Amino acid sequence: MASLRPAPAFEVALWLNAKAPLTLEALKGKVVLAVAFQMLCPGCVSQGLPQAGRVRAAFSKDDVEVIGLHTVFEHNEAQGSKAALAAFLHEYRIGFPVGIDAQSPGGGVPLTMRAYNMQGTPTTILIDREGRLRLQKFGHLDDLILGDSIATLLGEAPTAHPSTDGSACDDEGCRVR
Repeated sequence: MASLRPAPAFEVALWLNAKAPLTLEALKGKVVLAVAFQMLCPGCVSQGLPQAGRVRAAFSKDDVEVIGLHTVFEHNEAQGSKAALAAFLHEYRIGFPVGIDAQSPGGGVPLTMRAYNMQGTPTTILIDREGRLRLQKFGHLDDLILGDSIATLLGEAPTAHPSTDGSACDDEGCRVR
């Protein structure tokens, strides 16, 4: 977990399994696990999505938000419809929110996939409580490594903000102004 850059916003055309659209800004305060997948990707179906389900079951929804990102860059005709994805989510009993990555004008790599410079699917993304990208991995990530990474992010103290009593606090400590 090296990066501390702000996570790019998700460019989602439509959300499934969500009462309202999700934004990273609204999810600040939680660790976010996002799994980019395609319905016809064997690694996504056998590893990425089941792992996301295990994370959903293992961690409190108050602390960790699990999101699927259906990012289609091949076989668009076969897996690009909302109805096909809804049926897939139902059949595989995927209950966490899933966003459909917005297509680039003229086709090609979807917008969120491009913003994160993903190499393919599945891709695992971890975003800390402050909205910073902390981990991005193409392919399978071992459950123990992912669990440890999530636990590490949960154990981090939130970034302190200047207080109203005249002191200024940051990750190194608190200073009198």
